Amino acid sequence: MTMTFRKQLKDRIDTTGSHLCVGLDPRPNRIEGDVEAFLKRAVEGVMNEAAAIKPNIAYFEAMGPEGYTMLGQLLEWVPDEMPVILDVKRSDIPETQKFYARAYFERWDVEAVTLNPYTGYDSLVPYLEYEDKGIYLLGVTSNEGGRSLQLGDGDGPGIFYRVLEMARQSDYETMVGLVMGLTQMDADLFGFLNDVPLLIPGLGAQGGDVNLLERLSHDTLSLVNSSRTVLYGDQDRADGSGATERAADYKGRINDALGK
Repeated sequence: MTMTFRKQLKDRIDTTGSHLCVGLDPRPNRIEGDVEAFLKRAVEGVMNEAAAIKPNIAYFEAMGPEGYTMLGQLLEWVPDEMPVILDVKRSDIPETQKFYARAYFERWDVEAVTLNPYTGYDSLVPYLEYEDKGIYLLGVTSNEGGRSLQLGDGDGPGIFYRVLEMARQSDYETMVGLVMGLTQMDADLFGFLNDVPLLIPGLGAQGGDVNLLERLSHDTLSLVNSSRTVLYGDQDRADGSGATERAADYKGRINDALGK
């Protein structure tokens, strides 16, 4: 029987005692030495501290065909028990989405992806049909400009609440979660979402307040993502060292906020 993403994620959180997700965003202008070697050191450095990793495909696409090759190599370095969430934020009509889903879930064979839900529920179905996988819908993004559209600006509720309905309505076994930016959240909203697995970016360089997580259940399947701070620290140029210590620090901060 194939292990589902939900089961793999739960097992990984239990084994590592961590809700940290590390974003792998290679920025060649900030990397000292070879980019591929940097990524390998980063994966090896965080694998015992992080529950999951999240490569953002944009940083690989920016390197052209070589970047795609590098992404494929990176996926081979990740231990089988560590889930990979490929950050792609795709959105298209259902027929095209079938091919995106095939690319990520069959060719790349990652466990989960991020998706933009604004083409409607039917555009999610090609992904939901892979019932051993997972998807995270953009709910409230971590940029300031998305807030009025997503949460509303005082003249009525934002579109986020429709996205939340989409996450809760699925009758597929596929795990459906939400991307909820820490920089735009408050504790009350987190408390309202304990029934939905969350992927929470914004910890670290973006300035999100880890203490807002206190309203989440301590046994949640949610993940809190940090990318730049874990990979690069406060260095202008980094060589991949120090990621273990920074990941351990954030793991501890997250657990403290969750009361674990």
